[in-house]
Parts: sequence; C-alpha cells; structure tokens
Amino acid sequence: MEKRLAFAYGRALVLSRFALFALAFVLVAALLAIAPNFPVIPAGLFLGFLAFATLLFAVSPLLTEHWLTRSRLILRQGWYFRVVLPLSGIVSLAAADETMPLRAPLGIHRPLGQPTLYVTGGRTGLVIVRLEEPRRFWSSFGLQATEIVFDVDDRESFLRGYEERRRLLPPVQADRADADLRE
Repeated sequence: MEKRLAFAYGRALVLSRFALFALAFVLVAALLAIAPNFPVIPAGLFLGFLAFATLLFAVSPLLTEHWLTRSRLILRQGWYFRVVLPLSGIVSLAAADETMPLRAPLGIHRPLGQPTLYVTGGRTGLVIVRLEEPRRFWSSFGLQATEIVFDVDDRESFLRGYEERRRLLPPVQADRADADLRE
C-alpha cells in the first residue's frame, strides 16, 4: 500500500482567478500607457504586489493536492490553506449527495450560522467530512466547523483509498485491561 495518495481538486476557481488577475494587469498596463508621467516606483510596487498575489492565489492552487496518508487526511488549497485531519477524528466521510446546495461556493468559505466549511476548487466530485469535535479555522475568522466539504477529481478512488486506510486503524477498545484498577 502506498504511503500517501494524492488527489487533485477542481480548477474552476483557479481559472476565474487567472481571468481576474489578467484583467488587473491589463488595466494597469492601460493606465501606464495613458499616463506616461505616472510615477515609476508606485507602479512598480503595485505590479510587484499584483504578481505576488497572482502567484499565491492563482498559481499555488495548481501546485497542491489533497493527501490521504495512512493515518491522516490533509486538505490543501494552494499555499494559503492546509488542514490536517486524523482519520480517528473523522465520524464519517462520504460523497456529498444531492442535498448539497446546487451552487456550492468556490474557495474557502464558511457561511454564518452553518457548521460547514467549504474548501472547493470546483463543484463536482464533492465529498463531505463530519468531524468528531468542532475545529476552528483561521481562514474563516476563527469560526468553528463540524463538517468540511471539499472536491476531488476522482471521487470513487478517493473513497476507496479512505476505506482501505480506515481499516488499517487499530480497533477501539471499550474497556482497557486496567480499567477496573482505576476505579
């Protein structure tokens, strides 16, 4: 059995971000063409910031994947989001059925009043994870979530890999051998 399985996620979010950043670059180039006396240092700083934001929010999601190890599920979205979930802390993991919102939000999103964190790059191949205990996420302003919805390109092989790894976990013992000694 492989030590780590990698699963790509949807690229719809990345494509829309590339379009927005390309539009921003075109607008800055047009501004510099129209106003040739525009100060060079502020324009260079803004272009540098725009290039860094493009690298972080549009290129980095192309370089990351979700990982399934022998004992953990690691969800990534670019270099700006990472969560490590021990398989022992997962109550259930299943394909998201048709009761999910028709338009699951793209990106990292946690709606107010709902215990669900969305970590999606596309709207197909959605998987929902229910956690044993609520967790706080800095990317959602410290709000707690008990469910995480994410997407993978090959949902069936992801679910098979999860079940294989789930069977590798040691069985839970209701009563330990020294349980009556503690009382």
